[in-house]
Amino acid sequence: MTNRQDDAQGQLSRREMAALALGGAAMVAVTGPAAAQTAAQTAATPVQRAPAIEPTRLVSAGETLRPEIVGDFGIVAAGRHYAVAAGIRMLMAGGNATDAGVAAVFAAAVTEISHFGFGGEAPTIIHDVATKKTSVISGQGPAPGLATPDKFAAQGVIPGNGPNGGTIPAVVDAMALALQLNGTMTLDAVMAPAIELADGFVMYNFLAEVFESQQKATSKYKTAYDTYYPGGALPKTGEIFRQPNLARTMRTVADACKAATARGVDRKAAIQAGRDAFYKGDIARRIGAAMEADGGLMRYDDLARYKGKVEAPAMTSVFGYEVCKGGFWSQGPAMLMAMNIAEAAGIGSMVPGSDAYLHTVAEAIKLAFDDRNMFFGDPDFATVPTKGLLSKAYAAERAKLIGPMASLEHRFGNPWAHEGRARTTPAFTPHMLARKGGPSADTTAIEVVDKAGNLFSCTPSSGWLLGGAYIAGDTGVPMSNRLTIFDLDPTSPNVIAPYKRPRTTLSPSMVLKDGAPFLAIGTPGGDNQDQQIMNVLLRVLAFGQPLQAAIEAPRINSNHFHGSFAVKKDEPGVLEIEDRVPADVRAALTARGHKLDVLGPFGVSTGIVAVGVVPGPGTLRGGADVRRERYVMGW
Repeated sequence: MTNRQDDAQGQLSRREMAALALGGAAMVAVTGPAAAQTAAQTAATPVQRAPAIEPTRLVSAGETLRPEIVGDFGIVAAGRHYAVAAGIRMLMAGGNATDAGVAAVFAAAVTEISHFGFGGEAPTIIHDVATKKTSVISGQGPAPGLATPDKFAAQGVIPGNGPNGGTIPAVVDAMALALQLNGTMTLDAVMAPAIELADGFVMYNFLAEVFESQQKATSKYKTAYDTYYPGGALPKTGEIFRQPNLARTMRTVADACKAATARGVDRKAAIQAGRDAFYKGDIARRIGAAMEADGGLMRYDDLARYKGKVEAPAMTSVFGYEVCKGGFWSQGPAMLMAMNIAEAAGIGSMVPGSDAYLHTVAEAIKLAFDDRNMFFGDPDFATVPTKGLLSKAYAAERAKLIGPMASLEHRFGNPWAHEGRARTTPAFTPHMLARKGGPSADTTAIEVVDKAGNLFSCTPSSGWLLGGAYIAGDTGVPMSNRLTIFDLDPTSPNVIAPYKRPRTTLSPSMVLKDGAPFLAIGTPGGDNQDQQIMNVLLRVLAFGQPLQAAIEAPRINSNHFHGSFAVKKDEPGVLEIEDRVPADVRAALTARGHKLDVLGPFGVSTGIVAVGVVPGPGTLRGGADVRRERYVMGW
């Protein structure tokens, strides 16, 4: 037999390869004349062993575009490799998940400035294995003291950028609280990678393209333009990009912490000294002066009086797991409500990805997020029916509204009835504004698990370049853009008020199994965040799918409800859907009345990252979305 004949015999069909990959138990069926010929050949020739299959030609039942990361030391998942590397450095230096997470957040504030900046916000959830306690750090700054509805009456909308777009910066306070609560390191230690990056990092293509697209918008604000386009030059991929003013500000915070440690104070007090250098020292004075000079509402006193909160999470139990989110000052509980509704509607018995399944997911999201817009607001200012909204009885009531056809209406519920009391606040009807608004938000996400199983989940945002970043004076600090989420309608539980938190879209997530750590998960995407996390969690929790496979699975995203930003736009019945969803399923959804917006194969605007603990062996795993070029590493 010639070499050519050997090669020809070695070519196997995909079906034969799959059979061999499954252990050789399956055989290829041959019938008709070919069967007789095959039988005769088999009798006439010796039995030959199947040729070896090259590893690259094996077909894996759980094949994904990226591998799921596994290990037993620690895993960091984030938006960019710079943030992942900062977190890994802390783990290798002996830090825990919180130390690594905080370092990654600060690094992201320097290198992911298309999505997040040092003057933004960072809602965080932490699970501590030693105390078995899950804590939420709100990390969402409130409105300045001068921020009232009348200040925006002439515009008819709260701007999404500029000196009046921002809530009080919360990043430094939130990360200081995280370290004091569950960390082992000091601020100067965890800020070291970020400061190095502020001194200069290599520009990557995604950010360079954002700089190019936003040059005109950013030119509205001189301090931002001088920071991001030094000398008017457009940053290029591969060049070293420097932020000297931001580096100086970050060093001031780190040096204050280091000096306090040198004076002999304990770790928590040293962290507080570093934190106060930002909020009560010269940095805050320069921020306040710059904001006032540029016509903004924020003042030094707003920063000096600010103090974030550590709270218990909002929680629900679904499919045998406990899911934790931020409170009703965030959109997080809407995902809990949607999961409750989907479970009550029997989604656990459906085929994932089928038209019945996707229809149920979409309708559950519509119901939950309409209630988000109707009832959610900062509980320090608004009366929110929290127990009713999260009750299983209310979820069952809402699930009955899911019929065979897509709803094209906004259907608000009555959770007050499930609190045993009548509504005590004025009726509010969410609506779209007539005025033009600014750009919507963008965000990043950071998830960490360490060898002990401690979990850290943070969704940092604001100060983004999209639409034109605003930097306060010579501090290098891009200010928040989150004020635009507030309502101007006085009957809304989310109406703007001094020192009130907006109902933020930022939504870190944590999942426990029988009280033990299971998963930390998050994503960018504004109103999309909790929808996309739900897409993934349903596959993992209800159907036991592998983490990376669940992240990569085709997604849907509803635009039905009123959005959070600027004019609060709604698109009744519109459902974004990736074209990897089979054509027959899409046709069935259209027949049900959904208005499909068909996107590319990975086209939903999201970027899930997740890490966690494998029940049983207690080993670690992590996954990262191919959407938005997310990163994960560990071992």
